Amino acid sequence: MASPNGGEDFESSLISFEKLDRASPDLWPEQLPGVAEFAASCKHPITNSPPKWMAELESEDIEMLKELGSLTTANLMEKVKGLQNLAYQLGLEESREMTRGKFLNILERPKK
Repeated sequence: MASPNGGEDFESSLISFEKLDRASPDLWPEQLPGVAEFAASCKHPITNSPPKWMAELESEDIEMLKELGSLTTANLMEKVKGLQNLAYQLGLEESREMTRGKFLNILERPKK
């Protein structure tokens, strides 16, 4: 059985004082292209001003975002299904109106 001091000697023998320089692209190629530039762009100090996309939102839009953010996954999926059904119903209604317009010759181009 090894002595307690022998364990420390073994650990100290494993210490390496070699400096690994990551500046060489040949030794350390960038694994994900563009990550270094992105990381450099994120070093700017964080400001309290809202992002550009939020500047165009109205208070109703922000309230809707908060409401959707507070939903559980199941409730959010239910909301998405409801929106899909609504879009489908609107598509059917538009199709009926276009057919109606065609029969009434509303969409006919004037003859020259």
